Amino acid sequence: MTGRVTFVGAGPGAADLMTLRAARRLAEADVVVWASSLVSAEVLDHVRPDAEVVDSAAVPLEAVVEIYRRAAAEGLHVVRLHSGDPSLWGAVAEQLDACAGLDLATEIVPGVSAFAAVAAAAGRELTVPEVAQSVILTRLEGGKTPMPAGERIADFARHGTTMAVFLSAARAKQLAEQLLAGGYAEETPVVIGSRVSWPDELLAWCTIGTLAETVRAHKLWKHTLFLVGPALAAHGTRSHLYHPGHFHGHRRADRSARDELKARRA
Repeated sequence: MTGRVTFVGAGPGAADLMTLRAARRLAEADVVVWASSLVSAEVLDHVRPDAEVVDSAAVPLEAVVEIYRRAAAEGLHVVRLHSGDPSLWGAVAEQLDACAGLDLATEIVPGVSAFAAVAAAAGRELTVPEVAQSVILTRLEGGKTPMPAGERIADFARHGTTMAVFLSAARAKQLAEQLLAGGYAEETPVVIGSRVSWPDELLAWCTIGTLAETVRAHKLWKHTLFLVGPALAAHGTRSHLYHPGHFHGHRRADRSARDELKARRA
């Protein structure tokens, strides 16, 4: 038998926000490696009773790689559970390198990211027509992992679009200063999400001007994400996709609505 490792996105917290494919891979696994500090224990309900479950919260990468080495030797299927989506701050790249060195087959099952969960909880679209058509996913510079040159909050803020800022609650004052330095106005809306979709979920609305004091008031640190940008408070616009003047392969445009749409674009 050939060993394999599946990296599974567990989603933002709630067990029922995992995908069906993620649940199937958990049910198939011989060994499940999960971080108890980041992933809800409820997701383990999908694991077979005879499967080995390892909590990675207190062990380094080297210990996890030893499990992968055993999978290669014994033909085991290992599922590595990551919070949110593995492609974002999941430390997956280094694990994929290790698996390649062991000739292990690998698979990545995407998960619901925390930024999508916060937007859903807030009931807001992040790409509002005529307001914001891009979303920047980033974190504040100066943490444990150095930021590459050119990837500063102030630089990204100059775009004026929607931003999702991860891993930055411990330095909320610095975050607000960088957002303002980049050109956002103090009254720009901010949604703060902490442990969204968990039983103790917290959602707070504020502005960049009141961001730091809001974080202090709620004593936020870990599991906190910020959505920033004018789209969070935008109203009165509409997508052209469902405008009667828009046509595509499945629908013909209304002529008068088409003329109106052309005039608006002009």
